[in-house]
Amino acid sequence: MKKILVFLICLLPLCSFAQLIACRDSVANGYNFWLYLPDDYDATKADKPVVIFLHGKSLCGRDLHNVLRYGSIDALRRGRMIDAVVIAPQTQGAWNPEKVMNVYNWVKSKYPVDNNRLYVLGMSLGGYGTLDFVATYPDQVAAAIAMCGGATAKSLCGLNDVPLWIIHGTADKAVPVSCSDRVVDSMCHCGDTSRLIYDRMKGVNHSQLARVFYLDQTYDWLFAHSLADSARVADKSYTINTSIMKDAYANLDKSFKLNIVDSRGTTHPYREKVYYTVRKGDTLSKIAVNHHTTVSILCKLNNMKKTDKLRIGKKIRVS
Repeated sequence: MKKILVFLICLLPLCSFAQLIACRDSVANGYNFWLYLPDDYDATKADKPVVIFLHGKSLCGRDLHNVLRYGSIDALRRGRMIDAVVIAPQTQGAWNPEKVMNVYNWVKSKYPVDNNRLYVLGMSLGGYGTLDFVATYPDQVAAAIAMCGGATAKSLCGLNDVPLWIIHGTADKAVPVSCSDRVVDSMCHCGDTSRLIYDRMKGVNHSQLARVFYLDQTYDWLFAHSLADSARVADKSYTINTSIMKDAYANLDKSFKLNIVDSRGTTHPYREKVYYTVRKGDTLSKIAVNHHTTVSILCKLNNMKKTDKLRIGKKIRVS
């Protein structure tokens, strides 16, 4: 009965306010996922693009709430306006392109969208998932951003057909920049790479790139492309660098209200408080980086000063 109820919740055809819906056991050979519908979504118009966010290894598992810790859904929660239907699936291991496509097909069969504007972005394991998905379905994706990842698809030639932005930090110790280098080399062997933008960010580490999810430039660049564009040219007028990423959390709309639909079909304001237990060697700066936030935000959430000492075992709010 519970599965049937959740399934029905995921069939809401129209919303007059921004909704975040947890969809579990809805897609055969797919994933559980979060579905975001913007406040002006209208099923009769089918004019909204779709953004698929693929998370990294740290968010893997069976607890769908982990997917809210960083990325496109968290960006929405914090006030980054994304005028699109957003799909955020959860995997327990490596991303399977077919399963991601099954989720996308299910969503667009229930929620009419603009089929010419499907966008995919992810980092780390999600970067791998993004590139494997695009390589498998290049005729379905209007544009994609892959950060600090790589690829495992047998052929990467399909990547050359899609406006693609690959970003990787040279100081990444979790996924070496050589993983993206190999992807680009493979694309070069396939031929024309004019639709590729490749940024090797000097001195940038693995976690820093999570800030890209919170930038207007990220979604503006994606939305600048469409399958309806005959030449499918990559727009290279946009810039993302360390200076821009530094202010990723600064210009968010704090007044934005996100409503969540729970397993009973009840709608209520989304308020999730996440806490972290201080460990030996922790600093506010280290905790901020690991949770994709800033020291200033941590201080505000916990009514503390930057100079306050952290006590091992103390729980502090990080979101």
